[in-house]
Order: sequence, then C-alpha cells, then structure tokens
Amino acid sequence: MRVDAFDFELPPERIALHPVEPRDAARMLVVRPGLPLEDARVTDLTRLLRPGDLLVVNDTRVLPAELRGTRIRGEYRASVSFNLHKRVDDSTWLAFARPAKRLKAGDRLSFGHESDNACMLGALDASVEAVAEGGQVTLRFDLAGAYLDEAIKAFGAMPLPPYIGLKRELEERDRTDYQTVYAQRDGAVAAPTAGLHFTERLLQQLADLGVGIERVTLHVGAGTFLPVKVEDTADHVMHAEWGEIPADVVERIRAAKARGGRIVAVGTTSLRLLESAARATGTLQPFSGDTDIFITPGYRFSAVDVLMTNFHLPRSTLFMLVSAFAGYDTMQAAYRHAIDTGYRFYSYGDASLLFRAE
Repeated sequence: MRVDAFDFELPPERIALHPVEPRDAARMLVVRPGLPLEDARVTDLTRLLRPGDLLVVNDTRVLPAELRGTRIRGEYRASVSFNLHKRVDDSTWLAFARPAKRLKAGDRLSFGHESDNACMLGALDASVEAVAEGGQVTLRFDLAGAYLDEAIKAFGAMPLPPYIGLKRELEERDRTDYQTVYAQRDGAVAAPTAGLHFTERLLQQLADLGVGIERVTLHVGAGTFLPVKVEDTADHVMHAEWGEIPADVVERIRAAKARGGRIVAVGTTSLRLLESAARATGTLQPFSGDTDIFITPGYRFSAVDVLMTNFHLPRSTLFMLVSAFAGYDTMQAAYRHAIDTGYRFYSYGDASLLFRAE
C-alpha cells in the first residue's frame, strides 16, 4: 500500500506533553468494527473486559538511554549525543548519533565523570566500532553486563520521543512517568506506552474480576520513532527488537484461549511479539530472539483478539498496524473522531481499545 494512505492532519495541541494523573484517568476510545465508537475511560476496562480474558503486558524496563558526551580523537574534542536503540551483546549497543558525521571507527567517547561512584571507576567510556548509513553507529563500552546497565542509568537521560523532547525540557518526573508500574527487565529505550495507563489499583481490580495477567518481554528500540521514508509499505525495512515469551506463559495463554477467553494485548509491542511467536505455525509458540515483524492491512492475525494502544503518528508503522487490526476505514473514522473530540495523542496521550476485525 502507499504510505500516504496512512497520513492525516494532527493539530499540534493534540500532542500530550505530560500524562494525566492518575494514570488510569486517561480517556479511552472503544473501537468495535461495525459498531458505533464509544468514549470511555481506562478505568472502564473493568466493565469492558470479562472473567476469563487475559491481559498480556510487556514488562520491559526503559533505560535512560540518551547519552551526551565527548568524542576524543587525539587532541581534538567534539560534543556528540547518542540514543541507544538495540543491545548487541553485554558491552555493545547500536545507537543513533547526533551528529554522526563527526564520528568514525576508532573514536573514543567519554560520557562524564562521577567521582563518588567508585564501583564504576567514575566514568562511562566507549569506542566507536562502526558507522553506518542513517546516523547509526556501533558502540563498544569499556563496561559490560550489569555494570554497564548501572552506568547508563547514572549518566543517561530518559529517551523521550522527539515529539515531546523538542517541545519541553526533560523533567525529573519523566523517570517515573515514562515507566510502567510493572516494568521489570532492563533493556528498552522507549516505553511500551499503552502500559503507562495502568495503576496497581486497576490491575488488582481486573484480577479480582477474573481477568488474567501474563508478562512477556519486548525491548522496545528507538527505531519505533523513525519515520517511514519510502512511498510504498513493501519497501520499508523494520529495525529488529529482542523479545521473549517463556514456555509456561505460552501454555497459560493457550489455556485461556481454549476456555473462551479473549487475548488482550496491552500495546503494539505485546501484539507484535505474540504475532511473531505464532507466525510460523499459526499457533502461539515459545519465543526468544529478534523480531522485525511489519504488520500492514491484509495481515492475518493468529494470537490477539483485542488491542489496547495509544494514538499513533501519521504515516507510522504503528498506525498501519492498528489499521490492519481493526480495519483501515474503521481506524480512519476513529482517528477523525479522536481529533475532533480532543483526545490526546502519542506516548503520554489517551488510549484506544480495539476489537479485531474479522
């Protein structure tokens, strides 16, 4: 399909710069193909879901993966910044550099000094291993594993999406606002934003209702924010992200579906991981590894019945995904309604609850 088929005009004031408080007070547009749109709240999940349904949440934890530092080349110094987007191994990350033209393989990088942190020897340093097209570089850090993760947390800033970060300064509250309440496994450089709407109270209310909750992991990469630059969706290449669904989780999801429960993916990250794990056989299987699944209209879903997600960028792969899930015409109408009635868009914005089109 042509990418411009997924374009729409979004007034700048519809872009949310902060989340609502409490998190579960956000609006939620309920989209059932063939039925009228319903304006609701996230707390209405206790009414819209039923006993036996199963929420699948992404428990990835966002690292403060925006790093600003100094490029060192002999006696010359230059300021550079990076957004880490995918871990390669214990000491190596892929990153988007600004400005990448200042970098070449072999450059040394320093990301600051913290004299009271003896366990990290006071610094976070790295070498540039490779520079690729599109501003992507490969960074090999002097630290590895958990030591590297702690250093990134100490020296990095929360990687807010550009549509927020270009409009306001990073705030201390973003360290908690841009993290789900069930975040557990370090590795994401962007939040699975549908999950930001959940509170411990709402999760308990759903559990009391008889709605199951299962955790999977997809470490969201910064590639999720990259614009689609081609004219046809067939020419777009997705960035790979690492995910995992353990065998015991697969068994419980299968059992819930066999009992008639609906599988409700919280966020496009959970949905993409579940569909990746079911793609080969049509039945959900344990999964561990990279996925670059790209879902556009015409895709046949195997694993997910309901999707809770935020409102996405024009011409984005995520708007293509929701159009595939609930129907192209349905989502065009839903987004027109959301814009006309003041829904808040993007990472800190409102939610939608989409029922799959048959």
